[in-house]
Amino acid sequence: MIKNLFLIFLVLLISACGLTTTRPKYEMSMAQVAFMAAKEAKADVKSPGLYRKAEYYYLKAKSSYKRKYFNKAKQYALLSKKYSERAEYVAIRKQTLENL
Repeated sequence: MIKNLFLIFLVLLISACGLTTTRPKYEMSMAQVAFMAAKEAKADVKSPGLYRKAEYYYLKAKSSYKRKYFNKAKQYALLSKKYSERAEYVAIRKQTLENL
């Protein structure tokens, strides 16, 4: 009796852990938009180091999301967004300075 009760409690506890992790849809879409904006600003030419970091973290985020490692996917998506935005800013700044 106690063994069955413990087993039921254990199953409920394990299944509840899977429900607490949410999919980072917002973070993934923001990372995608930021990466595409950096690409349109030609950051791959103007700021290749930051662009490569952004691309690396974006691909890691997509891979983690596919494997259902949602916490890691969220972290990588946020890093990708950060580096994409920096790369876009540097690319736009360099383009502006060239046009002066």
